Amino acid sequence: METAVKKKPRLEWLDAMRGFTMILVVANHVSQTGFAQDVKLSSSLSFLILFRMPLFFFISGFLAYKATQVWDLPNLCRLVGKKLRIQIIPTVVFFFFGMAVLYKDFFLAVEDKFHSPLKGGYWFTIALLYMFIIYYLFAYLESKLKWKSWIPVTLLFLVSLCVYETCYLPNDFWWAFGYRKVKPTTFLDDSCLIQVMLYMPFFLYGNIVHRYWDRAQRVMDSKWFYPLLIALVVFSALDFLKWHNLRMTWTVIPLTLARFTLLTIVFMYFRHYAKYFTQMTWVGRSLQYIGRRTLDIYLIHYIFLPNLPGVGTFFSTNQHNFAIDLTLAVVIALLVIGFSCVTSNILRVSPFLKKYLFGRS
Repeated sequence: METAVKKKPRLEWLDAMRGFTMILVVANHVSQTGFAQDVKLSSSLSFLILFRMPLFFFISGFLAYKATQVWDLPNLCRLVGKKLRIQIIPTVVFFFFGMAVLYKDFFLAVEDKFHSPLKGGYWFTIALLYMFIIYYLFAYLESKLKWKSWIPVTLLFLVSLCVYETCYLPNDFWWAFGYRKVKPTTFLDDSCLIQVMLYMPFFLYGNIVHRYWDRAQRVMDSKWFYPLLIALVVFSALDFLKWHNLRMTWTVIPLTLARFTLLTIVFMYFRHYAKYFTQMTWVGRSLQYIGRRTLDIYLIHYIFLPNLPGVGTFFSTNQHNFAIDLTLAVVIALLVIGFSCVTSNILRVSPFLKKYLFGRS
């Protein structure tokens, strides 16, 4: 049985926002990997890192919801099988290729990065695969309920938020950040499940916003909501980054507020200025192109990252500001993205590579 899903027109501003987020992701990798900058010493990284990946997972969760999706067993198996093909094959291919190109000792690099939760940078598609499978299974079970309600997805979101909080409770959970003992290689690291724990709430947040899109838009358009967000993000971000009034495990409260409010503000910005991010403007066309090639760019861009640790040393020893720090990283990131897109287009000449490396038929 085929999935009875009618394709709606793409939200151009959402594609543009995804492109914007991809630029921030590559810029972060340029700064951290290419410039060897310390996040805590950078004037921009410590702020941008609060919302760039949460925003990416938010968009994925938003797009995962399809109101007309038929949740029967054949379609569930088809969706899971498609995601396995799209997420696993490209990740494995580019992971091994990256280890061969970027490191002198291929086998040592493979072993070392495999046991790292970040997988040499290739953790994102693995974590996203888990999230889709969790969501598909949930949606399938939810469809079997005789009554429709907001309660099941809200409970799932709250559970994921509680699991997320454990990652910042080092006195109670051994996998949490800040754990002082030597942590052995664990299943959570090898499988990237720790990354799922860190980002699943944002995926579900995006999903909930899309589920209740009419209501969400009414809230966003209300007079009180945006000023409240601005107030929350100012105090939560400043407390987490500068003030540190809430210490130890309580630090997670301003961190969580800052992440959710910042990604919501970015989302509302692109929605509000949607007319500037259409195919009719060069900014819109450019960001949409990047947004529709996020998988390609993500998989390829590590090969083109610069090796300029002197830049990070310069920034660490000289006073710098947010604008200069971010501008340099973004300019280099756009060059890296450009080379990644060219490489993608070369590979896409082959229908076989286009299908199995980038999931496009």
